[in-house]
Parts: sequence; C-alpha cells; structure tokens
Amino acid sequence: MATGHTDPRRRERIIAAALDLVAEEGVAGVSHRKIAARARVPLGSMTYHFTGIDELLLEAFTGYADHVAAVFERHLEGAATPEEAREAVTGLIHTLSEGPRRDLILVQELYTLAARREPYRALCVRWMRRSRALLETHFPPDTARRLDALIEGLTLHRALDDDPPDRSVTREAVARITEG
Repeated sequence: MATGHTDPRRRERIIAAALDLVAEEGVAGVSHRKIAARARVPLGSMTYHFTGIDELLLEAFTGYADHVAAVFERHLEGAATPEEAREAVTGLIHTLSEGPRRDLILVQELYTLAARREPYRALCVRWMRRSRALLETHFPPDTARRLDALIEGLTLHRALDDDPPDRSVTREAVARITEG
C-alpha cells in the first residue's frame, strides 16, 4: 500500500469510508478495522490520522452537516421574494426527501448520537443554527425556526412514506407556516 506521502487523499478516503459504513451498518457497526479495509488503507493509518473512532465520526458527521447546509444554501440563495423563498423551501424538502437513502440514514444516525452524546448534540445545534440563519434571510426568526422543523419532519415523512404527498401538499404546508 502507498505511504501517506504518496497518498495525500488518505484522510478523506477514511472519512468517506466511515460514512459509507455508518450508512450500511449503523454507528454500532463501525470499527477501525472495517473502516481501514473499506478505505483500502493500512490499519495504522487510522490512529495516525485520528485519535480515536469518536474523533473520526465527529469529523465525518461535521463534513456531512456542511454538505447538507450547502444544499440549503443552493436552494435559498437565488430567492429574491417571499414567494420565491417559499418555493425554494418546497424544492429543498423534495430534494432532501427524494435523495439517496444513505443521506436519510446518516441524518438519523447523527440524531441518535446527538441524543446520547454532547459533542454530537453541539454539532446538531450548530447545524440547526446555520439552517435557521439561512432561512432568516427570508423569514422572521420565529417563522424560520418553525420552518426548519417542518423541513426536517416533512423530509423524513416523505422519505419513508410509500406514497409521499406531492409538491402541492408541501407547498401548502410551507405557505401556512410562512404566511401567517
């Protein structure tokens, strides 16, 4: 196998492998050995790059949260009017709920960790604040908070529903929260 000097993307491959493994087996199925095998790196690379599995998972989930925040940004950045912002939120909900099942699993695994362990809770709090700040560029703070909860809930419900409601139902829910 290549050494770290000729393998500059090793750390990123380890992080990606960790997220893939979490998506397939859950956090409980993650181990240094499994991640190293999936990333195709020597087992010693795990402790060279990370002090432990918690540091690796926290960094991996931080990167994942940044990815989802970027999806929020892409949807909301072009909205210039309240109606465009409502439509952007509707599109965001459908993008998230119709995305890869892997993403849905990763979010739920992160929430489970956050319910049990402070560093992951702090990560989720930062992520929620970032999401709300983006929403607050278009809506008042209280509305943004409610809208953020709606995005989370509708995304989960749509992703798990055998016959998810169409865009008109989502659009109406967004309008009810943001118009009054």
